Amino acid sequence: MAGVSYYNIAGQRVGAHTIAMGWLATLFGGTYYALSGPSNPAVKATPPINASSNDEADFIKKFIEEQEKKQ
Repeated sequence: MAGVSYYNIAGQRVGAHTIAMGWLATLFGGTYYALSGPSNPAVKATPPINASSNDEADFIKKFIEEQEKKQ
């Protein structure tokens, strides 16, 4: 069995295999994090309703809700 090479890092004796595992964990963990996307879904912004009366505003809101249900 071959010997393991050791490095002296910050006064500690660290094996080469430990350094390699650290690099691999950083590589795969960083890739997963970068490709995971945003954690919160985007909030749909609705345009302001400029209605001249409450009845018109209610009609517009109901129409928008019906269209969203169809999609």
